[in-house]
Amino acid sequence: MTDDRSDAAATPDPELYDSLDGQVALVTGANRGIGRQIAANLDDLGATVFAATRSMRHDVPEAWEHLLVDVTQEGEISDMADEIFQAAGRLDVVVNNAGVGEFDSDIVSESVETIDRTLATNLRGPMLVCKHTVPLLLQNEGGRVVNVSSGMGALSESQSGGSPAYRVSKTGLNGLTAYLHGEYGDEGLLANSVCPGWVRTEMGGEEADRSVAKGAETPTWLCRFRPGSPAGRFWRDKDAIEW
Repeated sequence: MTDDRSDAAATPDPELYDSLDGQVALVTGANRGIGRQIAANLDDLGATVFAATRSMRHDVPEAWEHLLVDVTQEGEISDMADEIFQAAGRLDVVVNNAGVGEFDSDIVSESVETIDRTLATNLRGPMLVCKHTVPLLLQNEGGRVVNVSSGMGALSESQSGGSPAYRVSKTGLNGLTAYLHGEYGDEGLLANSVCPGWVRTEMGGEEADRSVAKGAETPTWLCRFRPGSPAGRFWRDKDAIEW
C-alpha cells in the first residue's frame, strides 16, 4: 500500500505509462462529455477501450468496444465483466464516470425520486462496477480504478448551496475510493478519486469555466499511473487535495 493519505502535500510524484498498448480500459458513460473524452484519450494512448453506455443507440467510434451498461442494473454490469474477460482476457483500467445530477433543491424540497436515482447511479453503480471488475483488475499488478468525483462532495469544502443527493453521492464515491485502497492496495490496486472541475457538458452547462478536454486531463493522467504510484487519494489538476 502507498504512503499515508492524510498529508496531501506530501504525495509523491507518480510514475506514468507513456503508452497503454496491450492494456484494456473500461469507461462508463462513454458516449458524451468527460467520459467520451477520457475514452478517446485512452484510445490515443493505445488502450483497447470498452465504452459502456445506457443505450446501444448512443454513438461511439467503431474502434471502441461498445457495451450496453446501465450502471443501476447489476445484471448488465455482470454481463459486461464477462464480455470483457471473454474478449480481452484482462482489464487494467476502470473509469467510473457515469453520473447524474440535479442542482436546484435543498434536502427538504428534493424529491425522493431524485435522491434514489442519484444515489443509484453515482454511488451504487460504481460499487457494483467494482464488485464485478476488481477480480479482473487484480490479475495484473497495478490495475487502476479512477472514480470521477466532485469537489461538491469534499467534506473539507462548504456543503451549502443545495444539491444534497449529488453532494452525498460524491462523498460516498470518495469513500469507495478509500475503501478500495484500504482493502486492495496491498494487492497492487491503485484506486483514486478525481474532481474534473466545472466542465461545459450537458450536466455542467454552458456557463462552466472548463472545456471537456481540460476536464478529462487529470482523469486520463490517473489512468497512466504505473504500479507503486500514489493511490487512495482525491485529485484536482494533477494535485492531491483534501477529502
